[in-house]
Amino acid sequence: MKDSNKKKARSGAAAWRRTASLSAALALSLGLSVTAAHAEDVLARIRDSKTITIAYREASFPFSFLDQDKKPVGYAIDLCLKIADAVKQQLKLPQLNIAYVPVTSSNRIDVIAGGKADLECGSTTNNAERRKRVDFTIAHFMASSRMIVRADDKIKNWPDLRNKKVVTTKGTTSVKSLEDRGQVRSLNMTILEGHDHNESFKMVEDKTADAFVMDDVLLYGLKATAKDPAAYIVVGDPLTTEPYAIMLPKGDPVYKGLVDREMGRIIHDGEIYKLYSKWFLSAIPAKNNLTLNMPMSYLFRESLRFPSDQVGN
Repeated sequence: MKDSNKKKARSGAAAWRRTASLSAALALSLGLSVTAAHAEDVLARIRDSKTITIAYREASFPFSFLDQDKKPVGYAIDLCLKIADAVKQQLKLPQLNIAYVPVTSSNRIDVIAGGKADLECGSTTNNAERRKRVDFTIAHFMASSRMIVRADDKIKNWPDLRNKKVVTTKGTTSVKSLEDRGQVRSLNMTILEGHDHNESFKMVEDKTADAFVMDDVLLYGLKATAKDPAAYIVVGDPLTTEPYAIMLPKGDPVYKGLVDREMGRIIHDGEIYKLYSKWFLSAIPAKNNLTLNMPMSYLFRESLRFPSDQVGN
């Protein structure tokens, strides 16, 4: 990074820290209501136990998963470890232990809302419904609903699916998005449903379906593990945008302010780009050197220019 860019990054990081600090102080001065999992209680608990508890997913590759030694690793885990180090420094602890708690898609919100973990590090979307029970920090990824097709087909975007067979996984939000797009553009698509992502992708492999619609990061993972990755491509303008972010206990302005400041620093100092390259563009030793080869999307790159925990919904 050039010296001028470094100065801008340091200046941006300092500005973010000042803004986040003022936001937290304002929240406290206004006497905003908080839940039982108050920030001061969280930090006091961490200080007294010398332990921070991280909730993780066992198979949310590459965000949070178990490596060959059954140790939690991943892009979101790396971010949470940096946040843990910031907490350690803030509390002036000589040592901070990391406790890991496995969670699933069905219990992850309960674990955070119930104060059983201090951070949830995975692939959780920040949306209005979830914000009723938990808080989120700045998004660390922007997933989009796109499609994977066979490279030798001439499908590049949604209009190319006219009169085609399209599969998505049962029970996902992609079904509704796909139906809306088909209705709006009158594409006359036949929509099929697989029981899981592997079955849906197999329909494309077997030419039972022409395209599989799902979050793009999952599609890149399936492509990377295919027998012939070059035989498939991920295409299409985004149907939806899903901002993945780390979950926190709700209504904790001091604790959240600390987490937000560290996420802002990671972004402004350029560390987020190095982590992205490590998990999305490079060989991953924890996954048998598999490479996703997933370029950073324009939407995510633009969101990093103005870091915020606020999302459209």
